[in-house]
Amino acid sequence: MKLLLISNSTMPGEAYLDYPKYEIQKFLGEKPLTAVFIPYAAVTFSFDTYCEKVEERFSEIGHHIQGIHTFSNPVEAIKNANAIVVGGGNTWQLVRMLHEQNLMPAIAEKVKSGTPYIGWSAGSNVACPTLRTTNDMPITDPKGFDCMNLIPFQINPHYLDANPEGHGGETREQRISEFIEINPDIYVAGLREGTMFTLENGQLNLMGKKPCRIFKKGAKPLELSEGDDFNFLLG
Repeated sequence: MKLLLISNSTMPGEAYLDYPKYEIQKFLGEKPLTAVFIPYAAVTFSFDTYCEKVEERFSEIGHHIQGIHTFSNPVEAIKNANAIVVGGGNTWQLVRMLHEQNLMPAIAEKVKSGTPYIGWSAGSNVACPTLRTTNDMPITDPKGFDCMNLIPFQINPHYLDANPEGHGGETREQRISEFIEINPDIYVAGLREGTMFTLENGQLNLMGKKPCRIFKKGAKPLELSEGDDFNFLLG
């Protein structure tokens, strides 16, 4: 498989998808291609608007996207895709629509056969076994928590170490501690903003200047950085 799983789309003060665009370019290769883009995580703006935003950045790096909602047969579109891109937004809405369109197994089968997969935020969440480490409010019934299981561990995108000053709710680490208490056999990777995982040739690597925080029931959280070995997460 060939995966690029990005924590977030945009860094403060930057254009949309600006910081990861050259990694996306390198990941997809020099030959121009048109990827099937899944905009289902958009809630407060249209799928067409989402596609315009993503196409603007992809065209800068010599590639293009086409929204899956423009195909008459979404499953067939996935079967014929040169690459698959899943955008961020609300994970619950994204998962619901993927289930409704019968796309979870179609995407998983296609990606496991070697088709490149790129996701950011919610798009990274759905590469995991389930959506249960998303940060999003459950605004809709997802029709099942199971996702594509492209990787055997969970990602928590946008991972934060502490709450903003004056906020009295649980920290992200406390929430993840609840998850691993109930799910003791599963690793959770706190993927900080500005970082991403790549999986190519069976090797899982972190890219970005910030470390990744790894959680597992019964173990002290690990802080691992770019260049460290992450392949134990695939075991």
